[in-house]
Amino acid sequence: MQYMQAGTDMKICIFGASSAYIDEIYIREVEALAEKMALRGHSLVFGAGATGVMGAAARGTKAGGGYIHGVIPEFFREERVEKIYTECDKLTYTKSMAERKTLMEDDCDAFIIAPGGIGTFEEFFEVITLKQLGRHKKAIAMFNIEGYFDTLETFMREMAQKKFLAEGCLHMYKYFTDADELLDYLENYCPPSESWRELKSID
Repeated sequence: MQYMQAGTDMKICIFGASSAYIDEIYIREVEALAEKMALRGHSLVFGAGATGVMGAAARGTKAGGGYIHGVIPEFFREERVEKIYTECDKLTYTKSMAERKTLMEDDCDAFIIAPGGIGTFEEFFEVITLKQLGRHKKAIAMFNIEGYFDTLETFMREMAQKKFLAEGCLHMYKYFTDADELLDYLENYCPPSESWRELKSID
C-alpha cells in the first residue's frame, strides 16, 4: 500500500453535512478550505451532495481548479433524497450507502471530517475503526469550526479514561481550526509505526 509524501498531490475525502439549513459559517469555512486544498494541487472525493458542507466542498474545489469525484447511491437520484452536485469531473453511482462509503475510503489518500450530522459521525467512526484495526494508515483531520467537535473530543477522552477506547486511538486523528495548518498536516503526515495490536491494547 502506498502512502503520500509531502508535496505529493493527494485525493482528499471530505465528509460533512448535506443540510442546507446549517449556519453559514460552516459553509464559508469549508468552501475556503476546499479552495485552498485545490490550489495546492489536491483533488476532492466526496458524497456528491450539492448543499450544506458537501456542496461547499465541491464549490471550493471547483473554484480552486481541482478535480472532483462524487460518489452517491442510485436511490438518492431515483428518490430525490437530496440535490446532487452535477459538476463533478467524475460521478459514481453505487447500489448502497455501504458501497458508497467503501468506495470513498478506498479512493482517497487522506480524510477531512467537517461538521455534520449522524451520517458524518458514522463515517468518522468507520475510518477511525478501520485505522485502529490496521486496514489503512491514512491521516484523519477534524475541521473543528466554531468548536463543533469539542463535545465529541470530551466524550472520546471519557471513553479512553473508562477503558472503552485505547488511549492510542486518540492520536489517530487531529483537530484543527485553521485550514492551512490542517492541509500542512495532511501533506506532511507520517503513518504511525505501531501495529494495530498495540493500538488495540488497553493498559
